Amino acid sequence: MFVRRGEGAYIWGADGKQYIDYVMSWGPLILGHCHPQVVEAVKNAAENGLSFGACTEAETELAEMVIDRFPCADMVRLVSSGTEACMTALRLARGYTKRDIIVKFDGCYHGHSDSLLVKAGSGVATMGIPGSAGVPEALAKLTVSLPYNNLEQTEALFHRIGDKIACVIVEPVAANMGVVLPQEGFLEGLRRLTAKYEALLIFDEVITGFRIARGGACEVYGIAPDIICLGKILGGGMPIGGLAGKREIMSKLTPIGEVYQAGTLSGNPVSVAAGIATLQELDRVGFYEELKEKTDKLVVGLSKVFAEKGILVTINHSTGLLTVFFSDHPVTDYVSAQKCDMQKFAGFHRRMLEAGVYLPPSGYEAWFVGGEHNDEVLNRTIKIVSSIFNS
Repeated sequence: MFVRRGEGAYIWGADGKQYIDYVMSWGPLILGHCHPQVVEAVKNAAENGLSFGACTEAETELAEMVIDRFPCADMVRLVSSGTEACMTALRLARGYTKRDIIVKFDGCYHGHSDSLLVKAGSGVATMGIPGSAGVPEALAKLTVSLPYNNLEQTEALFHRIGDKIACVIVEPVAANMGVVLPQEGFLEGLRRLTAKYEALLIFDEVITGFRIARGGACEVYGIAPDIICLGKILGGGMPIGGLAGKREIMSKLTPIGEVYQAGTLSGNPVSVAAGIATLQELDRVGFYEELKEKTDKLVVGLSKVFAEKGILVTINHSTGLLTVFFSDHPVTDYVSAQKCDMQKFAGFHRRMLEAGVYLPPSGYEAWFVGGEHNDEVLNRTIKIVSSIFNS
């Protein structure tokens, strides 16, 4: 798929064909393609310089907007991608706790840094590989991957080696094995365990941050992690990442502390401008209520069509996110996601693409619903789904 341009909820391929877009650059474009305020902010910033390798006042403005949305955060460090944010968060956790073991969960994807490619989701899951070539076995042994939503196994691990665990990193709403919601008590249990054993709790909100609520999953589930990893919407479509956390922890980063991090393009002024403009637009009264209604409307419409056609699916969703699993069983973790019929999804994806709807090309990914997916777009999508099963 080669893309020529995008506008609102649509993209146009290199051949000129129009598609309804539910990939939205894998999440950053919650306001749609080429939102006028974001484009204007990018133009104005670019006219003053593309990069300085030094701090700008706008970085502090964006950091203050993050802190306002995440009350458990006192300080912010901007980087250039979600991968870099998670990589830095791990180094910070190890440096702060003086421990080595990282705990993650099967099917959760936190970027392509070496320590986090063990039983990862997203493209790793799509390609059916357990990790990646090039990751040293010695490093992989420092990462323990457990079943998502299984608090009992997590408790057992902490009981055995809790004094060696630096941190637990988790997608509070998993979105890289398809959308999988946390079961009641799971996130609360992780907070309790990490606090008891003096390990850090890291929320990877690269996808959920600013999407499922103004304050992301932290707001929705009422959990205060020690570090939050951000990206995607934070830059409004431009490359960016960031981590935020308590002052005591974040102060361990250089130049104040001894945990090294640096990046020539970190806090890039054009990316920061796009992020500020995006977060300002998301503060419009009623935006998240409308986004929830749009997501719910699409889920209800799709569910009705599949039921009428006698096609068994499970649709998991949160505000602005959904996944259609071709399965007759609930999807609550990576194992149950793997039991879904990915061949059926592949056929469904191909026919939707032919009909003019661009979906994530993997059953392990989330569909992204945004502000430009209005009633006309949603109704058209539902009708297309119905029509492809009539042909």
